[in-house]
Amino acid sequence: MPAATATPATRPATALKRPPAAERVYAHVKQAVLERRYEGGTLLTEGELAEAVGVSRTPVREALLKLEVEGLLRLYPKKGALVLPVSAQEIADVVETRLLVETHAVRKAVPAPASLLTRLGELLDKQRVQAAAGDFAAAAVTDRCFHAEIVRSGGNEILSRLYDQLRDRQLRMGVAVMHSHPDRIAKTLAEHEEILAALVAGDAEAAVAVVTRHVGWFQNLARGEVR
Repeated sequence: MPAATATPATRPATALKRPPAAERVYAHVKQAVLERRYEGGTLLTEGELAEAVGVSRTPVREALLKLEVEGLLRLYPKKGALVLPVSAQEIADVVETRLLVETHAVRKAVPAPASLLTRLGELLDKQRVQAAAGDFAAAAVTDRCFHAEIVRSGGNEILSRLYDQLRDRQLRMGVAVMHSHPDRIAKTLAEHEEILAALVAGDAEAAVAVVTRHVGWFQNLARGEVR
């Protein structure tokens, strides 16, 4: 009796869902850049990336072009792609946008629903565990989620989408800061506790003051005035 041939219905689901080569390269490089495994100033070559992901050079070029458009890389013909460092201007632009969105959002969040307070408490606990383990990349993701929950709680989809556009820049800045200023994670946790306490107390102005101080610290970093 002839062996049965695999049909689309019988093939493993993992084989059907495997993303295209360019998407795999894009995800690999982007994650490495955001987590600082590829630090600013690193020159990436098509050959090295093709070997790392297990693809040909054509999808590597496609992925690098997309990452250049997103401002994470700069391509140099016949040389490779340079990972762009986080600039002082980028930090200043992100902080300015965050302050506009987050101070409005945290004021609007008062009185805070129980569901928001519970979620923020869960994220705070999660970040404490990640910080204790020294997992700065994960702690930066949770940090971003903490603030995003407050922004989303206002129900303004346009503001939420605007804030989401800052996601990658925030993550990259957050990981970089935690590595260069390891004492900052303790201050971040303390300020998150203050934000949550102000929301629990229903004190909008106190919450705005903490958010302004918390986010504004990055502005001092950009200016070389870190305290």
